[in-house]
Amino acid sequence: LQGSELWRRFHEIGTEMIITKAGRRMFPAMRVKISGLDPHQQYYIAMDIVPVDNKRYRYVYHSSKWMVAGNADSPVPPRVYIHPDSPASGETWMRQVISFDKLKLTNNELDDQGHIILHSMHKYQPRVHVIRKDCGDDLSPVKPIPSGEGVKAFSFPETVFTTVTAYQNQQITRLKIDRNPFAKGFRD
Repeated sequence: LQGSELWRRFHEIGTEMIITKAGRRMFPAMRVKISGLDPHQQYYIAMDIVPVDNKRYRYVYHSSKWMVAGNADSPVPPRVYIHPDSPASGETWMRQVISFDKLKLTNNELDDQGHIILHSMHKYQPRVHVIRKDCGDDLSPVKPIPSGEGVKAFSFPETVFTTVTAYQNQQITRLKIDRNPFAKGFRD
């Protein structure tokens, strides 16, 4: 995981990600460096985002904490973001930082833009998948990730986030404004 120190700072106070009908990019974005691939083999790199549990959350302002508010909404159809450079050789993937900064999150269940569909006020875990080309022939943005020998999944506990339509925790708002290069219009 690249930028793990920034992810950790968010994680310590409870990362929130905005979701909108039109789709919103994640900040921090998922960026990874991969090693150990066969340099001559072709691979797909993909990302999905899965629920952490079957709960719905609410933010309690007087204690500045997320609390369980009931059962999760019924699951949305799984979406997979296939990295636009896929497929590429192991050599190509290993010599670059792989960034998912174009991926967008939405709460629009009828989305036809290929964004990842999530419910607001739920906790999610992003997962990065390395899929050998011969195992990824069935790969599709609207099907679950294939499983088996040539498929590996990686997740990082500090990237867990709660989806919101507006930031709940003021510390998150502050950190996003201070650290997101696209939020400079909000800085004092």
